[in-house]
Formats: sequence, structure tokens, C-alpha cells
Amino acid sequence: MDTDRLIEIIKKVLIEEGLEKKSHIKQVDKSGIIAIKAQEVKCEKFTAQNESDGVYLTDVLSLEESPRLGCGVMELDNTSFGWTLTYDEIDYVIDGTLEIIVDGNTITANKGEVIYIPKNSTIRFSSPNKARFLYVTYPANWSEGL
Repeated sequence: MDTDRLIEIIKKVLIEEGLEKKSHIKQVDKSGIIAIKAQEVKCEKFTAQNESDGVYLTDVLSLEESPRLGCGVMELDNTSFGWTLTYDEIDYVIDGTLEIIVDGNTITANKGEVIYIPKNSTIRFSSPNKARFLYVTYPANWSEGL
């Protein structure tokens, strides 16, 4: 078992036992249905890229909970960063303005709007102010290979 997997298991046990503070409130039914209070999700600094100052995110579903679809909340604070998606993604803007820049074109979504980004797109995530959005990815393991 690799170190990252072991850390993930330990964190899960700590959260389930109430020994580690959760970044969001999650209600899990025995049927497998999960409700998450998206407005209360606390995002952490995204450090996958050097240029990602002002970028914060938190996955709200684990691979154990949702092995096919990934889901999380991202915040951009007046920033922009380049990214190539190796997965499909749908973004729902909770607050602010999200811009996706591709091939010199800017696609803009404001509060309540949705953007779909197909797999293998090379883009820039950008926000002229602050943006908070829910992302859904397929497959769920979007961060593998970073």
C-alpha cells in the first residue's frame, strides 16, 4: 500500500470518529444518498501548480463514496491559471463570475450558470473578481496523474 493511500485511510477514520474537523457538512444515508451543504464547504489552497495563487478547492466526495463521478467546490480569487483536463467537467457557478479561456475565446458564466468542459481541453480557469463554483468530473479520479 502506498503512503498516499494510507494517509487517505487514516484521515477517513479520523473524520468518521469525529477526531478531525471536517471541511464541510455531509449527511450520508445508509442507501448511499449523500447531501452536502455546498455553501459551508471550506476550500483549501490548491498547490498542484506553481501559478495557482488565489486558487482553493475541496473534493466533497471520496472515491469510496462516488467511484464514477467526482465532485467538489473551487474558489478563484481574482486569478487565472492554465490547465489541461484529462476528464470531462461540469461547473456550476455558486457565486461570482467564472471565465474559461480557450483558443483566445472567453466563455463566461455568472451565478446560477453552468459550463461544460470536454476531456482533453487545454484552458485557463479565470475570474475577474471572486468565483465559487461546484465542479463535477467524470471519471471521479480527476486528480490522478497530477
